[in-house]
Amino acid sequence: MKPPAMRIALARPPALALTMALALALLMAGCAAIGPDYKAPALDLPGAFPRAGTHAGDSTLAADWWTLYQDPVLNELIASALKQNADVRIAVARIEELNANLREANAAFLPEVNLGGAATRSRVSARTATPLPAGVPMVRNDMLIAARTSFELDFWGRLRRSVEAVDALGLATRYARDTVALTLTGATTQGYFSLRSLDAQITITRETLTLRQQYEELVRQRVAGGIASDLDLNLAQGAKADAAVQLQDLVRLRELVEHQLGVLTGRLDLTVPAGDLRNLPVPPSPPPGLPSTLLTRRPDIRQAEQNLIATNAQIGIAKADLFPLLSLTGSLGSQSSALATLLSSPAGIWSVGAAVAIPLFDSGRRDARVDAAAAREQQALGSYQKAVEAAFREVADALTNLQQSAASEQDLSRRLAAARNALGLSRMRYEAGYSGYLEFLDAQRTANDAELAVLRNRQASLSAHVDLLKAIGGGWTAGDVAAGAKKH
Repeated sequence: MKPPAMRIALARPPALALTMALALALLMAGCAAIGPDYKAPALDLPGAFPRAGTHAGDSTLAADWWTLYQDPVLNELIASALKQNADVRIAVARIEELNANLREANAAFLPEVNLGGAATRSRVSARTATPLPAGVPMVRNDMLIAARTSFELDFWGRLRRSVEAVDALGLATRYARDTVALTLTGATTQGYFSLRSLDAQITITRETLTLRQQYEELVRQRVAGGIASDLDLNLAQGAKADAAVQLQDLVRLRELVEHQLGVLTGRLDLTVPAGDLRNLPVPPSPPPGLPSTLLTRRPDIRQAEQNLIATNAQIGIAKADLFPLLSLTGSLGSQSSALATLLSSPAGIWSVGAAVAIPLFDSGRRDARVDAAAAREQQALGSYQKAVEAAFREVADALTNLQQSAASEQDLSRRLAAARNALGLSRMRYEAGYSGYLEFLDAQRTANDAELAVLRNRQASLSAHVDLLKAIGGGWTAGDVAAGAKKH
């Protein structure tokens, strides 16, 4: 059922009506907005991340953390990604959209003024029951020009809650852009490390292929001289083919990673010169006792909180619809039967009025909207909780991976040193005729695997650093660490 509306004409001058409108607006501003005020939910988190105390670490890390690797190629790739990536452009456009929505919501506090005009020419009937008075023409003109306005009085705070919701959504969109930027820089850095790891693996595999080509020729000469069997030659040929296939696969993977970097950076024709992962420095580790409250700096968690604020404000909007709607209306213009006298003083017209719409019966529609808004707030609260818990897990996982890769580095280095020594000894034994080619080939494979394992562990360590920096939010300061520690 449509709520009834009552219109009250005010037979007072416009100046007095304007004074009354201002007084009502001031009264409205002093009224508290209906609906719950936002209160930040408590974070039920441990005081510090697990394993964070096992690192010596630095107390600060710049927001542009990728510059710590001191690699100009990486810096250029990230600058290009932040400028040209399609996801970043979409996020910026969404911010512009929310800014426009916020301006629209704020504009609701001011009257909307429309200027309109009309001109009609009509003829009345001479056969009506009540004849026209003498001298009144049957054909007449009617011309009108007037400015009209309407203004909703935000007595219950519906408009204020609307602005609060749109403002929160605008901030959420900005944090979404920051999340996109953080994810993009992390993905670009990870892709670059993968590319450099493949470069180093390609270099090692080429060296292995060259070695196996040399020994294939040596075995061939030995077979011709009768000091080696065809078995050794077949093993040498198979080992060389295996290294060639391994090299081709690594080259293929490098091209795929390069294509991925081209998409991330918005440069589809990207070509990255060959480099070496082993030349990259290791970035600083987190400080001891890294507080879990640093997670509140993450843009995705801030985005989730702003969404929660918006849904909380929408409860107030729904509750305000349960109360009467108050509005002021007015018009000012001229009306005349002739265009020449339309703007003359006697043709002036004006009106001011107030309207109220009181909801009486709607079969529970408005109450249902309040319940739905409250349910959406609970959903947003659950999303906020999930974002915090996922962030905590990501940091804990990154710290674990960082520690484990660091612990594996020494063992892998010792394995590599032993494999190289074994390769040297087996080469001397084979060339001196004390052992067969199979023993030497096994030592080659062991040494090659050990070389590749060291490289992959280095890439895993760098990837864990990137994961940690992304999970924390891109960097930290001594003030962040101290502030977080005080909260616990």
